[in-house]
Amino acid sequence: MAYYILPFCSRSCSFYTKASLSKPYPYPFYAKSSLSKPTSTLSTKKPEQSRSSDEDESSDEGFNGVVQADFSFFDPKPDDFHGAKTLLQTYLDSHEWDLSGFVDLILGQTTVGTVVKIEDGEDEGLFALVTALNLHRYREHRCIVTLKDFLLRKARQEKGVAEQLRLLLGEQARDVGLLVSQCVVNLPPQLLPHLYDALFDEVSWATEDEPTEELRKSFKFKSYIILSKIYMQKNVEQKRKVSNDSEEAIIYVKLEDEIFHKLSTWSFCFPLQTQQLAPHELRNYRSTGLVMAVEADKIPTFRQELASVINET
Repeated sequence: MAYYILPFCSRSCSFYTKASLSKPYPYPFYAKSSLSKPTSTLSTKKPEQSRSSDEDESSDEGFNGVVQADFSFFDPKPDDFHGAKTLLQTYLDSHEWDLSGFVDLILGQTTVGTVVKIEDGEDEGLFALVTALNLHRYREHRCIVTLKDFLLRKARQEKGVAEQLRLLLGEQARDVGLLVSQCVVNLPPQLLPHLYDALFDEVSWATEDEPTEELRKSFKFKSYIILSKIYMQKNVEQKRKVSNDSEEAIIYVKLEDEIFHKLSTWSFCFPLQTQQLAPHELRNYRSTGLVMAVEADKIPTFRQELASVINET
């Protein structure tokens, strides 16, 4: 089994359900619970107080790193534009494309899609977003045209995969959803099952509740395409020769990607031009793009396995 980067949140967390839904939302409220391992990825603004710098330093030293934060699920809205754009900044690596138009598509589809924010937060920053976009419905948008071309060019050297990808992006696009999921690195992992349950429940509801037959059909996905990022060992062939099991060939940035990868019909990787600063432990790894195709009938298994992984951590 490959490793994944498991984020920890040094805060007490309450998980809240989405505020406005047309059907009863079946997910329970969770009591506040402290997560044990600290993180320095996310900074929380402290209240300003009039005291000396010595007092400030002393107080900071005594700060135990536990900050209470209430995360809530919301329908996407135009005010989320900058937060969503920040999360998706490197979605197509360093490729120049209509990212603003892509964000507008995501925020404009309110019946299927969720964003995660801090309850009653002072700003509109997003901690996560997830949605599924029908590739045929949005086929004429410049951002989708560019995205398809990007994926096809990355798959050119992948024998057998390139043609399957071409079919999903072309002839079969009516039945294909682009599953977009981005989050900050220290999102509490306990949120993930509820976030994906929200997505796939909404997809199911949309096949019944959308106002037109065309829209209802647009959510009857048979397959999902997922574009994500992993860390791959720089010298995989050398690793095979020395048979060193101390390091895994793949490290998943998002733990759910390992499940998607296992359930995928096909997948391929490609080198990323944007190499973000990585921790010392990943010095032997390279940031790599991962494209996967997952059949819709595998989603119940995905949901079960994701919940099981989270319960075990």
